[in-house]
Amino acid sequence: MRIYDVIIIGAGAVGASIARELSRYKLDVALLEKETEVTFGVSKSNSGIIHPGTQNPSGSLKGRLCVQGNLLTRKISRELGVDFKEVGELIAAFGEEEKTRLYELKKEAECLGVPRLEIVDSAWLRKNEPNLSKDVIAALYAPTAGIISPYRLVYDLTENAIRNGVELFTETKVDNIAVKEYFEISARKAVFKSRFLINSAGLFADEISKMVGVDDFKITPRKGEEFLLDKKNEYLTSHLIFPLPAKTSKGILVIKTSDGNPMIGPTAEDISDKEDSSTTDRGFQEVLSQVKRLVPAIDERDIIAYFAGLRPVSDNDFIIRYEDKVPGFINVAGIQSPGLTAAPAISLMVCDILKKNGLSMKKKLIFHSHRKKTIHLFAIPLEKTKKLVKKDAGYGDIVCRCEMVSAKEIKDAIDRGARTLDGIKFRTRAQAGKCHGSFCTTRLMKILSEKIDVPLIEITKRGKGSEIVKGDRRND
Repeated sequence: MRIYDVIIIGAGAVGASIARELSRYKLDVALLEKETEVTFGVSKSNSGIIHPGTQNPSGSLKGRLCVQGNLLTRKISRELGVDFKEVGELIAAFGEEEKTRLYELKKEAECLGVPRLEIVDSAWLRKNEPNLSKDVIAALYAPTAGIISPYRLVYDLTENAIRNGVELFTETKVDNIAVKEYFEISARKAVFKSRFLINSAGLFADEISKMVGVDDFKITPRKGEEFLLDKKNEYLTSHLIFPLPAKTSKGILVIKTSDGNPMIGPTAEDISDKEDSSTTDRGFQEVLSQVKRLVPAIDERDIIAYFAGLRPVSDNDFIIRYEDKVPGFINVAGIQSPGLTAAPAISLMVCDILKKNGLSMKKKLIFHSHRKKTIHLFAIPLEKTKKLVKKDAGYGDIVCRCEMVSAKEIKDAIDRGARTLDGIKFRTRAQAGKCHGSFCTTRLMKILSEKIDVPLIEITKRGKGSEIVKGDRRND
C-alpha cells in the first residue's frame, strides 16, 4: 500500500490552499473530500469577501492571518487567473457614540497592519455612496477589502495542485483513523496511509480530531442566511457596506459579489444540525430590516435567491496546531470568517509546522505556479466574444441566457472536473440567473450526460441522493 507524506482531509478553501502550497515540494500528497466535488462543503456558501482585517482582535491568530492572506490572495489570483476586485469596505456609524467606536476599530486594525484606513464623513459618503442612508454620519473606510469568486478560487487552487502532483479523491468520506506507525485512514473507497495528517474538515473537524484521540474542542454550526439580488442592482453600492460588528459576527451587510449580483446578509444563529441549510421567514425579515437601515433603496422584490451556509465555530479564534499527543497530526479547525481571506496564510503556517516537526520539504525544480485564465463570456467585451466565436462556434451556442454561458464553457467545465449541475453552476454561473435554470437545465443535463457517458437519470444536482429525474435506466 502506498504511503503518502501528507494527507489533507477536506477540500474547501483551506484544504485546497494547503494542497497547492505543499505541491511546491517533493512530497506525495493526497487531498480527500467526502462530497462529489471540491468546494461543496462550507466553501460553497462563502460570500467571497477578502477582508482587510478591520474587525478582528489585534492579538488574534485570525486577525494576523487575515491581513497576511489579503496580500497573498492578490498574488494567487494573478497566478491562477481568478478575478479579484479591490472594492473597499465601509463600516457605517449612526450617531456620535458609534462614530467613537470607529476610531477604536481603526486603532486596533492599524495594530494588525491594515493599511490606508480612514474615517470618512457624511460629505464623502454622499459623494461616493449616494444610496447609503442619510442617517449614517461617518464610516471607517478600508480600501484593501476585495471580492472574489470563492468557488472558482477553490477549483483553480485544486486544479493547480493536481497539475503539480497532488492526488484528489472525492466521494471519500473518512470513517475511521487508526494511529499506528503511520496514519491509516479508512474511507468509503479505500484505506490510505500517511506519515502526516492535516485535518481541515470544516464542520466535521471535531469529529475527525476525535478519531485520533484529540477531543478538546467542539465545532458549532453557525447558520448564516443570505439573499441574492437581481444583477440589475449591480451598482446599488460601490463598496462593501458593514454595520458596526456584533459580538458573534461582522453583522448583516450589503455585499458586492465578483459576479455582479449584490447579496444581503448573513444572519448568525448557532444551531446543532450540521446539515441544516434551510432558510426562514424570520431570517429573511431580520436581514431585510437591517440592510434597509443601511441602504433604504433595497427592494425585496429584487431578491432572486435564498440560501444559508454554516460556519464552523469553535470559541473565538482559529485552531491551528500540531498535536503533540498524536505526532504527525495537525488540526486546522474552527476556520470561520475570515477563513477564505486567511486561507493562503494558513497554508504557509501549516507548512512551517510540518517543517518544524520533521517533514523534509525540498522544493521542486519545476513548479507550475500559473494557469491559463478561464474564459467567461459574461466577463469579457462583446468584441472579444465575437473573435472567440470565429475560432470556435461553441462560444456562440448560448446555453444559459441569463448569465451568458456558452456550450463551449460548459464542456470545458466538465473537462475540468464538473460532475454535477452545481459543479457546472459554480464554475460557469449557468443556472445562477433570475430563472434559476428553468431555461437551461435540460440542455445542461444532456451535455453532461454525453460528456461523462452516464444516463440522464444519474445526473445529480450535487451528488448521490440529489438526482434530477427518476426513471428506468432501460428506458433512458
